[in-house]
Amino acid sequence: MKPPPAQPPEIGAAWLAAMRAGDWEQAWRETDRIEQPRRERQRGSDFERHPHELIWDGTPFDGRVVRIRCLHGLGDTLQFLRFVPLVAERAHALHFLVQPALIPLLQGLPGLGEVSTAWTDDPPPAHVEIEVMELAYALRATASSLPPPYPHLAQRARALCRMVLPEAGRPQRIGLLWAASDWDPSRSIPLEALEPLLSMPGLRFYSFQQGRAAEDPHVPAMGITPLSRHTGSIECAASALLDMDQVVAVDGMPAHLAATLGIRTWLLLKHEADWRWGSGDTTPWYPGMRLVRQEKAGNWKGVVGSLVTALRTG
Repeated sequence: MKPPPAQPPEIGAAWLAAMRAGDWEQAWRETDRIEQPRRERQRGSDFERHPHELIWDGTPFDGRVVRIRCLHGLGDTLQFLRFVPLVAERAHALHFLVQPALIPLLQGLPGLGEVSTAWTDDPPPAHVEIEVMELAYALRATASSLPPPYPHLAQRARALCRMVLPEAGRPQRIGLLWAASDWDPSRSIPLEALEPLLSMPGLRFYSFQQGRAAEDPHVPAMGITPLSRHTGSIECAASALLDMDQVVAVDGMPAHLAATLGIRTWLLLKHEADWRWGSGDTTPWYPGMRLVRQEKAGNWKGVVGSLVTALRTG
């Protein structure tokens, strides 16, 4: 869960510093401080939850009907999906309300309860409600106790969608995502900045972009095979990612999807990266992921140079 923008600045700063330092226990103590006034107000008859406060009110999951909502990005849902089976083990019943695009991939999979859409006007009744990104706090997860990524997506993706790519082997297949969503365009890399990567011998690049970036006429000319016609659904994107040897991506949903599927993923990060990526070049969230960071804001040339060096050295 992101530190809410309307909270007292000194508390938000302490939360962010703790998370980036990898001290999750301290971050959760800061969350307790943020949430305590809300929980005290909730005892009164005039309670109204503020937008910056968590959905979860602290009620335990054990033996109760729990409703988990996904109200942020698709990548956020995929990243925090690992916690859902832990709640299912404790709850009497579990309703998992996800974004519509994830329904085909997730519905009926083990440990996820009853999967339906988060945008329903008639959500199932529950004793406890929580947003999926709040689960790490509710379960008091730490970097050392973090569950592995949810393991059941690959088989479902293959069952739902299979495309035929050129035969495996050399050159290596590299899945590529250079443009993030419009929510944070500073995460995106200009296509021309990737030229040192694209000129590396022995690699074949495949675009996992959708939208405007996928329609850029320079993409084929730069040696990138567009896959947008085949990867419009998340399940088909997942199936195509499983045919990649490695993935190079900015911070976006395909990076989470690839890493959850166990594909070696290079994540290219802006200077002030999101809290979940800590401060190093590895992350407890995804053992097969490596982080390449801007040393200076806006300097994607240095990021691509570091990536090229890492790929050359193996």
